[in-house]
Amino acid sequence: MVEILIPVMGIIGLGFAIYLIKKIMSFKVEDEKMREISRYIQEGAMAFLKREYSIIFIFVVLVFIVLFIYRGSINAISFVTGAFLSGLAGFIGMYIATRANARTTFAAKKGISHALEIAFSGGAVMGMSVASFGIIGLGILYYFVRDPQTINGFALGASSIALFARVGGGIYTKAADVGADLVGKVEEGIPEDDPRNPGVIADNVGDNVGDVAGMGADLFESYVGSIVATMVLGATLTQFKGTTVG
Repeated sequence: MVEILIPVMGIIGLGFAIYLIKKIMSFKVEDEKMREISRYIQEGAMAFLKREYSIIFIFVVLVFIVLFIYRGSINAISFVTGAFLSGLAGFIGMYIATRANARTTFAAKKGISHALEIAFSGGAVMGMSVASFGIIGLGILYYFVRDPQTINGFALGASSIALFARVGGGIYTKAADVGADLVGKVEEGIPEDDPRNPGVIADNVGDNVGDVAGMGADLFESYVGSIVATMVLGATLTQFKGTTVG
């Protein structure tokens, strides 16, 4: 009964995240300039993420083949599942962040409480997605496999995506930040984060892909890794005492 309840709770969490997304998207931005800048950031963030994920896809396929040959199909499938859900968590977080930014700014004109509501809802989407994907993936795998040692592949997949997303996004973020500051403030005398500087768009794109998408995958990896580590330790201790898990 408990094994079934765990994925169900994850599905409920995803349902709440979808509710928050619809709530945020229902808020309209009436300022054309805000919509324009937000659209530039969305396009840049999606372009980077598509390129990054296309490279990660090759890595995932290669590791899947190696695991399939040397560790069996279950480990390989667990790895792909963890990698997919890790990337999906980062993507959803970045998707809603690039759409909540302009809405938060516009809502601030009506009052800080309106802006806080949208900003907090946008962050909650990421949090609910990370937790929900983690318990859904692990819950389903454990229900069918019943072997914590085999589920290690799930954590490996999550960690692999987090490594690429966090480091790759962080490098892009810092490069765009330094480049925008050098060109804008040093060479042209334009204030920081001035929309007249095209590098500011790249800087804001970097904030989203590094601090949102990368952070989402990183949090997913930490969340899943802690659960899997606990499962493996528990299984090891029970086997040491002559009992089994399942």
